[in-house]
Amino acid sequence: MRTLFGFSVLLFTACGADHTATRTSESTSTTSPTTMNDSASPSTQRLEKATFGAGCFWGVEQVFRKVPGVVDAAVGYTGGTTSNPSYRQICTSATGHAEVVEVSFDPQRVTYERLVDIFFKIHDPTTLNRQGPDVGDQYRSVIFCHSDEQRKVAESMKEKAGKSGRYKNPIVTFIEPAPIFWRAEEYHQRYFEKNGGPSCHVLPE
Repeated sequence: MRTLFGFSVLLFTACGADHTATRTSESTSTTSPTTMNDSASPSTQRLEKATFGAGCFWGVEQVFRKVPGVVDAAVGYTGGTTSNPSYRQICTSATGHAEVVEVSFDPQRVTYERLVDIFFKIHDPTTLNRQGPDVGDQYRSVIFCHSDEQRKVAESMKEKAGKSGRYKNPIVTFIEPAPIFWRAEEYHQRYFEKNGGPSCHVLPE
């Protein structure tokens, strides 16, 4: 992969080491989160959703919050068998949920295709159930589609990424219909904005 991905691997290691110590404490922060980069306040009637699993959801959320046209992002769990799962439950890999970020975006300002392109560039989609030191099906690479049109775009972008020469191994990203999204505990939301620390992902060019 490009130099960008080499940098991303180093950041994965830092975040993975931080995961264990910080997440098990499940402490909350009273620090006020920063606002989105968009000053516009589009009508919610024209917003669309996109849901991505690309490893540690802290870093995925941080990346997408910086994308012009994205008006909100929330971390949570989806794709499993248990209703309203907790972080401790999904960490056992017994519920089948993936750590995901649900992105609310203005399609007049950013396309779904652009978001999928970013998704593929900020993580390694060739490692099954793993991102860096984070291992388990909750860290799987997955796109949960909210419409048939999104599915077509996701499949096309996956094929395009596979032929790009960026990856040495085949892409193993799952593409599935979006089931119920369960919002994660509040201390996970905007984690790096509240607590600082190295991000698991980098914003691509």
